[in-house]
Amino acid sequence: MEVPGAGYVVLALLVALFGTLSWRYARRLVTVARVLRRGVRAGGECVRVETEPYGRSDARRHFFVFRTADGARVEFEDLAGLSTTEGSAVTVTYDPRDPEGTATVAGRGSWSPVLQSLALATGCGTATAGFATLLFFEITGGNR
Repeated sequence: MEVPGAGYVVLALLVALFGTLSWRYARRLVTVARVLRRGVRAGGECVRVETEPYGRSDARRHFFVFRTADGARVEFEDLAGLSTTEGSAVTVTYDPRDPEGTATVAGRGSWSPVLQSLALATGCGTATAGFATLLFFEITGGNR
């Protein structure tokens, strides 16, 4: 049984999903780039590594902790490589005005978080453009 307009709905939802993800990662890219240029550095540690369901070894969430200059303990999640394990020492860079919202695992001169955010924003943006193009052609019937 075919549902009229189901293709439009699915494509519109995909555009919305990947558009939202692209926007989120683009904002993170801007934040990380700003913090790496002007942020404060502190020593930190990986306190927890969670594996995603279904035993996918490539899907891990890394949680880090550090202390700000005034001694406040901050825990945050960030992207990290497979070699980062619980107990790994890291360098954290953050904006003192918003440590929880800006902390990233990187010292000055490190491109890793910038490249990660750039790759995610670019990939999601490309998917958004692709699904939007498909939606356009679906709506117009491929005719101009």
